[in-house]
Amino acid sequence: MKPISPDVLALPTVSEVLDLPVLRRGKPRVVAGASGLDGRVRWVHVAEIAEIAPLLSGGELVLTTGIALPEEPAKLVRYVGELAEAGASGLVVELVRRWRDRVPTALVDAAHRHDLPLVTLSEETKFVTVTEAVIARIRDAQLAELRATHAIHETFTALTISGAEPATVLREAARIVGRPVVLETLAHQVLAYDSAGQDPVALLSEWSERSRSVVQSGRTSYDPGQQWLTTVVGARGDDWGRLVMLGPEPPHRHVVVVERAASALAVNRLVTRDRESLERQTHRTLITELLAGNADTADLAARAAGVGVPLEGPLVGIAVRPHTTTTVAPAMETQQVLRDLAEATALAARKAKLPVLVGVVDDLTVQALVVLQPPDTDAVLTRLAADLRRSAGTHSLALVIAVGSTVGSISGARRTLTEAAQVAEAALHIDDGTREFHRLDDVRLRGLLHLLRGDERLTAFAERELGPIMANERLLDALRSLCQHGGNKSAAAAAAHLSRTAYYAQLARIEQLLGVSLDTPESLVSLHVALLAWDLHSRT
Repeated sequence: MKPISPDVLALPTVSEVLDLPVLRRGKPRVVAGASGLDGRVRWVHVAEIAEIAPLLSGGELVLTTGIALPEEPAKLVRYVGELAEAGASGLVVELVRRWRDRVPTALVDAAHRHDLPLVTLSEETKFVTVTEAVIARIRDAQLAELRATHAIHETFTALTISGAEPATVLREAARIVGRPVVLETLAHQVLAYDSAGQDPVALLSEWSERSRSVVQSGRTSYDPGQQWLTTVVGARGDDWGRLVMLGPEPPHRHVVVVERAASALAVNRLVTRDRESLERQTHRTLITELLAGNADTADLAARAAGVGVPLEGPLVGIAVRPHTTTTVAPAMETQQVLRDLAEATALAARKAKLPVLVGVVDDLTVQALVVLQPPDTDAVLTRLAADLRRSAGTHSLALVIAVGSTVGSISGARRTLTEAAQVAEAALHIDDGTREFHRLDDVRLRGLLHLLRGDERLTAFAERELGPIMANERLLDALRSLCQHGGNKSAAAAAAHLSRTAYYAQLARIEQLLGVSLDTPESLVSLHVALLAWDLHSRT
């Protein structure tokens, strides 16, 4: 990777200079160093002395008639070597005064060794005219570059001020440069891209592996091997991504486009993050006061309306819990997951055009109070939950989403929010992934027992019902299978992979130890509740 200097202007190449009319009239012929014709010409220098190298600073095309050049081959070789070392872009020799047909072989061989373009002119040429033409070409290129750069700055300044989304910024960048651009994370994952009309599948194929091979050098750099121009995206010392433009070595204006696009993306993220953070804080305060139930509802309604959420009409509480929070995780990591989840919930509601309050209310839950638009409320909530799950899925995050009962006004907000939180807690251990969201009716007995799992009376009931067999996992499994199959002994035996004789013997042993009949519906229900309660107690 080589760093890209942002103040390098688009200078003409040696080949482009040789194509100017004033030089074409001299019948130029490249006799050595053709591989250096792509070198840039910063200036033209007329020199009739051999000791010109100390006066050069790099990028000069040297013009000479050869009159003052030495005769000795060794000195000619040294002359070319000094030009190459000084960074000259080429040597043009007029074959009129010193040499008539060709330049000395030593000069040609030396130019070959140093890849220094050596060009002969077979017709007399006014060097002052060449100088004027090249300088005019450089000046025009600089003016064109400045105009293009000014237009680029105006474009991306407008995008930055308008708060353009990343997709819009990338689309504009790709339009200007005519090349694909990709925004990736520092972990080499693609966030957004514009293929500029190319095949997206080919563009993104094995992206992570290709990206890891391109090591960043400085803020902006170019990798000739991969043909990637890259610049770091971030601000305030918080770098979070990299913008990649694919294609041959870029002119200066392309570098400006990529850097300005990166700046627009960084500003957009800062503004969005700060705005959303403040919004979430405001929403969390309102939700917390609604849950407390002791605030003036008229005041809360006015404050909610002030942040764009008029709490009028049907309202429903939503609770969202990530399964990751059930594992032991650093508090900071869990809070970041919840903050991201709150933003995703707000975004999903905006897509569904639903006014919503969203906030992280504790260490486990994101809560939302949604203003519904009847009559098709279930369909709207289903789409909202599906969008939220898709968003979480990109981060490999499994969710439990619970919905409270619909209430008619802000006075019922506390009830629907509390109900949603309780359903989410109950559903956390029974969610099978088949529902987009859970309601109170969905959690049923298991949900109720989960909510009561900390009650000592429930634990005592389970121990009283199951006491004599609690230490015998084999008998507990046999009883569990019978309860799960509604008392059907044949089906329970098959599910337990036991012969009927062996399974019936286990059931007889259970009846003997517990002193009950498993054929009695009330006994079976009581034992089933006790098993569910004991399983919940064992997991906590």
